[in-house]
Amino acid sequence: MRTTLLAIGKLRPAFREACDEYVARLRRFGDFTEREIREPSASLPDAERMAREGERLLAGVPAGATVIALDRTGEAWSSEDLARRLVAWRLAAAPLALLIGGAQGLDPAVGSAARHRWSLGPLTLPHELARVVVVEQWYRAWTILRGEPYHK
Repeated sequence: MRTTLLAIGKLRPAFREACDEYVARLRRFGDFTEREIREPSASLPDAERMAREGERLLAGVPAGATVIALDRTGEAWSSEDLARRLVAWRLAAAPLALLIGGAQGLDPAVGSAARHRWSLGPLTLPHELARVVVVEQWYRAWTILRGEPYHK
């Protein structure tokens, strides 16, 4: 299964190291690609900045991909829920695109374009940490499906 994670901005070194660890582990389960999308100018008003981020995220979605937006107003899934969804997405045989907005959140246009909206819960997380959590949970879901001991 081909999965592309598109996220606004570059990760700072500690987050980059953690994310790279899980991305490397994920590659044994299929094609997992992470793409960092350039942030618009910080001088733009928040609404315009979010709109530009949304445009850039959507422009990076592979053709025919099922879009999953990380959105605080989305559905909270347990690790087991995510694993069950992976089964269905794998059977559908379409590529997947996970979209993570910037520090201001996700533009509403991205949420509207998404087939699924996934919330990591009611906590407010820095977008860099959210990316690490998403990649780790994606890895955990695959280990659940494979019956591996990582998920306890």
